[in-house]
Amino acid sequence: MKTRTLGRSDLTVSALGLGCMGMSEFYKGATEAESVATIHHALDCGLNFLDSADMYGPFTNEELVGRAIKDRRDQVVLATKFGNVRGEDGSFRGVSGRPDYVRACCDASLRRLGVDHIDLYYQHRVDRTVPIEETVGAMADLVKAGKVRFLGLSEAAPATIRRAHAVHPITALQTEYSLWTRDPEDEILPTTRDLGISFVAYSPLGRGFLTARFRTLEDLPEGDYRRNAPRFQGDNFQKNLDLVAKIEGLAHQKGVKASQLALAWVLAQGRDIVPIPGTTRRSHLDENLAALEIALTPVELVQIEAVAPKGAAAGPRYPEATMAHVNG
Repeated sequence: MKTRTLGRSDLTVSALGLGCMGMSEFYKGATEAESVATIHHALDCGLNFLDSADMYGPFTNEELVGRAIKDRRDQVVLATKFGNVRGEDGSFRGVSGRPDYVRACCDASLRRLGVDHIDLYYQHRVDRTVPIEETVGAMADLVKAGKVRFLGLSEAAPATIRRAHAVHPITALQTEYSLWTRDPEDEILPTTRDLGISFVAYSPLGRGFLTARFRTLEDLPEGDYRRNAPRFQGDNFQKNLDLVAKIEGLAHQKGVKASQLALAWVLAQGRDIVPIPGTTRRSHLDENLAALEIALTPVELVQIEAVAPKGAAAGPRYPEATMAHVNG
């Protein structure tokens, strides 16, 4: 397994991680048995970087991951997140970065995961009502207490990253990044690279759109979150489908799948970037892992840039209400 080191830490992770969100919520069709089998298969293949969050489920994803790694904790670099507040009924109740909330969330995550420490603990979304210095200060206390090893932020703005890093070293910044979401190239990646922070790319396959498996909205099960995502709506869907067709054409020329070409492109953007595609099936995991062996030539990178330049995707990546909580 090819590996990468996160930031200036001693966390050595597989060059490809596994996002576990869809195993519990938002995407339909997952079963716990196959999800756990997928995690076990990932570990057997040498993939050791697992990503969860307390809000997934809500709360049940950490429990699933905890059951899956119960006897294999030493094989895992375990990442989870706090900050998106949800009720037991699944309701969304905003964002919190209050120090008391940080401490309570960490203790709850440790219980659900069944572990004595979290390797990488992220603030999932920035609370604009609480100074980032206070939130990260509370996170730093968790490091001192031995409950957390390293700290991360998710969907944070450049100025916020710098302020946080001044309080305690930030090891990783997690933000959406793929061939159809290249916004981080403008300011986020230059900031993380200047500070020596790794970039963890979530949704590197565009919520599955870049797999070329969706031809109509009906290909998504009823109740799937993506049915309401702007890029899957109306004219946006067809425009993005046309974009994927071009990517699929380049992939066919190279003898690989569209998903593999898309992942290989993210991996080629720098060794400081670790994509964490989510999947709930072993077969899809194997397809993703194969992308690690795909080398893109300078000519191929130029071809990909020509068909999928920055801003090529149609529509915002989240609904308006959700977009209000990114880049905080």
